[in-house]
Amino acid sequence: MSTTTLEHLDRLEAAWARSDRIFDLLDAAAWYERPIALRQPFIFYVGHLPAFGWNQVVGGLLARGHCHPEYDALFARGIDPVGVDRYESDRPEQWPSPEQVVAYRDRVRAALRTAFDDVAALEGRDELADRGRVWQIVIEHELMHHETLLYMVHQARRDLVRRPADLPGYRLGCGAPNRRIAVEAGEVMLGADFDAVPFGWDNEFPAHRRMVPAFEADATPVRNAEYLAFLEEGGYARPELWDADAWGWKERVGHAHPVFWRRAVDGWRYLTLFDELPLEHAADWPVFVSWAEARAFTRWRGGDLMTEAEFHRAAEGAPWGDPTRANIGFGSWAPVPVGLPASGVSAWGLHELVGNGWEWTSTRFGPFPGFRAWARTYAGYSADFFDEHHHVMLGGSWATDPALVRRSFRNWFQPHYPYVFAKFRCVRRGERSFTAAR
Repeated sequence: MSTTTLEHLDRLEAAWARSDRIFDLLDAAAWYERPIALRQPFIFYVGHLPAFGWNQVVGGLLARGHCHPEYDALFARGIDPVGVDRYESDRPEQWPSPEQVVAYRDRVRAALRTAFDDVAALEGRDELADRGRVWQIVIEHELMHHETLLYMVHQARRDLVRRPADLPGYRLGCGAPNRRIAVEAGEVMLGADFDAVPFGWDNEFPAHRRMVPAFEADATPVRNAEYLAFLEEGGYARPELWDADAWGWKERVGHAHPVFWRRAVDGWRYLTLFDELPLEHAADWPVFVSWAEARAFTRWRGGDLMTEAEFHRAAEGAPWGDPTRANIGFGSWAPVPVGLPASGVSAWGLHELVGNGWEWTSTRFGPFPGFRAWARTYAGYSADFFDEHHHVMLGGSWATDPALVRRSFRNWFQPHYPYVFAKFRCVRRGERSFTAAR
């Protein structure tokens, strides 16, 4: 094997090891639980990760048929999976057993370990094989699911989740002070050059430049303490602060506070993956909320969310992919006070545009000019979500692998999905800024 091939194998083995560690956080009784209604039960994802690898590499690029025809289809797609109507989340006996799914997983892993030379033989003849791109697809897909699985773990019943013995202590206390920072007008580059980078998803290409007018941005994202003031001043009861569809969603589902908070007899509690803290202990952690909630807060504050281009202008000099200067890569297993470490500041003086939590933008997720769904085995990765119903998030969270914390990487979610480790900050654009709604 070449050095590059060995690197991909090592990365894939490391991704599998972390997947196993995450599933090991769950009691066996949790595998058929569905803590987020919009997601499948955990057992589905135990099968989805290997099915994706098989369907991309062995069944896709190498065109060698099926590993297990039923499971290859059942576990193929994380959203609206084929044939999933046969499997009812409330009836575990309708799903394959854990032993069956784990055996399928292990069989796929063994097949993938032996496929590297065959993929390498196609280099120069197939762009999926060039630079090991198909392996990058499988690896980064696995890394993405580590974070989305933790959204589910966070919402699972606490008696079904095991607290790791080596969990680091929480970093509490004060964060960096906030102030308004003027960001001058200038040109930014969005995206990347396909031929100049080792790998990127289709929505990251092509590179292009945009002009960004001057704006003002908060130096730090909004903290739990600030968001508590919004809640206590009736922010969830004021329809003028919310978009019409967001207000309808909030009223329909009874959403009245961040899902990371719980109201207790002695006050608000903050829910980490494994513990409950008094909210005041996490007062300077960034608040994690849906896009709809973030938008309502910025209106209350008299501002707006950043656009994707403004984010990149503000993030010049940010510590992309550096876990020593940003809270990324599972170093803390939780947020930290905003602006820590202090070395994570951008050239303009804005804190933690990278790490601690994804940053919501006002930009709807869509293709860059000249978009091409280059991976024929995964043509719908981005295109299926170019629907005007998803918003771009940038920068990464504490649970984002450093490999995904690159300048061109784009994440996206619907505006009413409240489970993401996603923060936001306020910006103002001269005369165009909102009138404060207090």
